Amino acid sequence: VFEEPLLVSLSLQLCPLSISACLHFTRENGFLSPKVASKDDHHGKPQLRPSVITFPWQRRPSAGRQKRDWVIPPINVPENSRGPFPQMLVRIRSDQDRDIQIRYSITGAGADQPPNEVYSIDPVAGKMFVTRPLDREERSSYHLRAHAVDMNGNKVENPIDLYIYVIDMNDNRPEFRNQVYNGSVNEGTRPGTYVMSLTANDADDDTTANGMVRYRILSQSPHSPIPNMFTINSETGDIVTMAAGLDREKVSQYTIIVQATDMEGNLNFGLSNTATALISVTDVNDNPPEFTSKTFSGEVPENRVNIVVANLTVTDLDKPHTRNWNAVYRIVSGDPSGHFIVRTNPVTNDGMVTVVRPVDYEMNRAFMLKVVVSNQEDLASDIQSSLQSTAGVTISVVDVNEAPFFPSNPKVVRFEEGVPAGTTLTTFAATDPDRFVHQMVRYSKLNDPASWLSINVTNGQIVTTDVLDRESVFVKNNVYEATFLAADNGSPSTTGTGTLQIYLIDVNDNAPALVPREAQICERLRSHSNANGNSINITASDADADPNVGPFIFELPTHPPSIRRNWTVSRLNGDYAQLRLRIQHLDAGVYDVPVVVSDSGNPPLSSRSVIKVKACPCDEHGDCTVAGAVAAAGLGTGAIIAILICIIILLILVLIFVGWIKRREKERQTKQLLIDPEDDVRDNILKYDEEGGGEEDQDYDLSQLQQPESLEHIISKASGVRRVDERPAVAEAQYPTRPTLPHPGDIGDFIHEGLRAADNDPTAPPYDSLLVFDYEGSGSTAGSVSSLDSSSTGDQDYDYLDDWGPRFKKLADMYGSGGDD
Repeated sequence: VFEEPLLVSLSLQLCPLSISACLHFTRENGFLSPKVASKDDHHGKPQLRPSVITFPWQRRPSAGRQKRDWVIPPINVPENSRGPFPQMLVRIRSDQDRDIQIRYSITGAGADQPPNEVYSIDPVAGKMFVTRPLDREERSSYHLRAHAVDMNGNKVENPIDLYIYVIDMNDNRPEFRNQVYNGSVNEGTRPGTYVMSLTANDADDDTTANGMVRYRILSQSPHSPIPNMFTINSETGDIVTMAAGLDREKVSQYTIIVQATDMEGNLNFGLSNTATALISVTDVNDNPPEFTSKTFSGEVPENRVNIVVANLTVTDLDKPHTRNWNAVYRIVSGDPSGHFIVRTNPVTNDGMVTVVRPVDYEMNRAFMLKVVVSNQEDLASDIQSSLQSTAGVTISVVDVNEAPFFPSNPKVVRFEEGVPAGTTLTTFAATDPDRFVHQMVRYSKLNDPASWLSINVTNGQIVTTDVLDRESVFVKNNVYEATFLAADNGSPSTTGTGTLQIYLIDVNDNAPALVPREAQICERLRSHSNANGNSINITASDADADPNVGPFIFELPTHPPSIRRNWTVSRLNGDYAQLRLRIQHLDAGVYDVPVVVSDSGNPPLSSRSVIKVKACPCDEHGDCTVAGAVAAAGLGTGAIIAILICIIILLILVLIFVGWIKRREKERQTKQLLIDPEDDVRDNILKYDEEGGGEEDQDYDLSQLQQPESLEHIISKASGVRRVDERPAVAEAQYPTRPTLPHPGDIGDFIHEGLRAADNDPTAPPYDSLLVFDYEGSGSTAGSVSSLDSSSTGDQDYDYLDDWGPRFKKLADMYGSGGDD
């Protein structure tokens, strides 16, 4: 029996975790006495005999020491209990229940707070129950308070704290976060290299064996090179390599099944789960590329670039299309001039020998290249490799027919202009690069803008066919340019182009010309201070070049003498001079002033040019007046008056003609027409009645009514009745053409003239022939027209038919007065 609370706490720690084996204490007469559970089950399992928890005994205040309250030990309840429920845990009672009636209650989470109604208490007997199975993973402990009151609800005892702990059971398996884990490790790594880590979580109490997880490897696939290439740390789940020999080229991936078991890995009592670890073996550059052959060959046509002439193949066991696999080729010897490079085919990793500079068959007929291959990535440091893989490449150069070329292109020659036709300028010959094949080269002219040159077809000698003129429009900056073609007789034939530039040296072959050719002098300005009004600045233009141009010399000719008597020339500078009047007055008009201009060539050339000087009175602005301009043009007063009179007469004639036209139009509109307006139906709309149906005329042959295209069948046909309306097959009479009236005239005269011409034309339709029509059917709703009689009661006079022309002659003969029938 323990009296002090501290001793009670120490003694409770000696109890096992199982509630059925714990000691329970109750207070009797102020002391705690243990109650031990008894084994009443016939299976030998301990049965819980609930202990009694009594409210702490209290003394009234006194001078002596007061005893402290008892410490109530916690209540341990196993999770997942099978019941039956409600299951009694403890009994709570007060010492005062002997004197008064006590009512008991509990409060806290699990009683009157969420989760509600997990625990309950008998208010009279004080028995405390658990109402359902508990789950430690949902809630591991409860804190309740027990209360004791009388029947009036007055507190009898101070509340006591009840701590209920849910005892863990192994009811949860270890769970991996993923079912498949991916890891990687470099090939060729040493044993003990970390690869990856797998962890599983167990919801049970990790402070007990229920939640202590241990790992182990169940299987490894494939087993190469040994079945246990990897091992796992049983506590942490770290996977490390156990042996050497990882080779990606043999095994690129391992599949490992890992098992996690609780109860510290006890396979008999623990719960297990598995996960899969996929370990990829990462490639390292442990395999250098190697040529599939020690020698390769190819051929290249000369003068060709950017073509592949040989293909080099290699093998590399590393992962394709990585830096460890990609090949790099390098030519180490055999090509000092750099004609070739080796490019890598990104798809096949082959080396493509490519021409980057044209090769010449006449210089090199073959190349012996030495090529070295390596990877983009350096080999791994622990890989023992031999020297780099090398191969020899033989490139044969194929001879092709090369075009002739001109050694000097363009070729420049210098000649003075004026070279006569037939002069040999130079020999513009081409060279054939094909020295080992004898071929003939022939020349022709490709472009000769002025057609001044010819070329010898065999030796390329250039001869002039016309005079070379530096001042020609085809000469640019003193240079005449022509192009020629050189062609060999190879198979196929090739051509080369050459340019000949002829620099023409200027000679003094062009006389200077006076500029300007027309000028004006104002008479009025001579009386003013402006002395330049009666002077003209002149210069000269020369097609030649320096020194055959200025300074120019300007002179007046001696004949006629009036030129020097009326005019004078004074030099302003080397290119300009001034022409001035010597006399005080000059009549208005245009004067031709000859001037002799000489250049500075050796020998100099001169030309006589005439400048037309117009002298006229001017206004205050220095411009010729209108009268002055007319006078200067050489027209007198009488001529001006005559011109004005002619203009007035022309205007009067125009007005008279317009008035006559208007009057004629008015008379034409007021003249009466030939027919009465009421009988004029030219612009009227005529409406006819419906004819009705009933004729069986839908199936007749329309071809019988067509005009024949040829008259042969009519001419050859026997005499008889004609089927169609035919034009007579006789020669047409020639009638004189009707004269055309000079003026429209009266419309009535026009109509009568046309009618007269038509009546006298026997070839005009309708022709005098019988018409045969097809049968149109019967059954017309109209009656017979034979019953119709003429409205005239007397004899009809048909003599007027004689006046209707030849087309009515037969009717006149039949019905006229001269006929009996």
